[in-house]
Amino acid sequence: MRRKFWFALFSVILLAFALAACGKDAGSDSASTGDAQKSEGTPEESSSAENKKVDIGMLKLTSSAPLFIALEKGFFAEEGIDAQEKWFEAAQPISVATTSGDIDVGATGITASLYNMVAGGEKLLIVADKGREQAGYSSTAVLVPSDSDVASIGDLKGKKIGITQTGSTYHYMAGQLLELHGLTTADVELVPVNSIPGLMETLQSKQVDAVLLNEPNVSRVVKEGYGKVIAQVGDEMDYQTSGIFFSQAFADDKETAVKFLKAYAKATRYYYDAVLTKEDDEIVPGENYDEVVEIIAKYTDQEPELIKLGLPYMDRDGKLLDTDIQTQVDWYVKEKLVDSIDPSEIVNTELLEEALQDLGK
Repeated sequence: MRRKFWFALFSVILLAFALAACGKDAGSDSASTGDAQKSEGTPEESSSAENKKVDIGMLKLTSSAPLFIALEKGFFAEEGIDAQEKWFEAAQPISVATTSGDIDVGATGITASLYNMVAGGEKLLIVADKGREQAGYSSTAVLVPSDSDVASIGDLKGKKIGITQTGSTYHYMAGQLLELHGLTTADVELVPVNSIPGLMETLQSKQVDAVLLNEPNVSRVVKEGYGKVIAQVGDEMDYQTSGIFFSQAFADDKETAVKFLKAYAKATRYYYDAVLTKEDDEIVPGENYDEVVEIIAKYTDQEPELIKLGLPYMDRDGKLLDTDIQTQVDWYVKEKLVDSIDPSEIVNTELLEEALQDLGK
């Protein structure tokens, strides 16, 4: 009996403490509610509390400009999205994080490793453009030492060509360019050097006979005098270099996915009109040119003058060159770098089309 008495007393004491704690929490909640009521006059704070959090994985590259613009100009917030940027050091981890659901949206290059992940059963969707090779715009180029006698891609037979990595966008571009000029990768030695600075160093030291480089590095090498351009990739072929990826879970939340792409398309238009419009076949600065350059400089930690040397082409509406995905898969399969996959498994253009309908002209 005594044991039951002490057990009952102990239970009463515990219950009293629990009720006191609940009362304290309730008081805190009441205080919070009061504070919220006091701050009703600050719509930005109320709005941010209601916005849906979306994690975006990206690199500090100029080609992420529309994302930077949408963040800076509040386009995501206008659509009820609390966009959180997650910075990465390389492309592959972004794809991995997107398929695992660690991030909702990924923005990076479309590579063999991405296709292999999908072939292995991982899920992600490519939904929009984030940079492509287009005729008349300087993005990626083939360069040789300034004193080289190589004048065209056809002259590269038997030469060493520097690329970043096997299966990279640079590997793909090199292979396709060689085939366009009657050669194959077997006719050259592809030299992976793992980084853009590495490409520039090997060209300057003449450890390779040619490299592929992107802007603004192309302009820097030419300006510094140790390299010359023999071909602009965009003038040779159309190529969807990089894209916006959605995790499967994020794409399944159709309402939020469409709102995200509506904000993104608004930003691609803002970017295009500022830095890619042409007059008499020449690019001319648009009304918001300096503002866009400053935004890019802020998010990439680069000087504005360097940014101006090379602003990559993007579709004005952010539309994906979806037919090129099949071309890429076919080439990677032929080179035995990727197992065959159906591009329809990883391409979704319907979400962007719906967003553009909502956005209007």
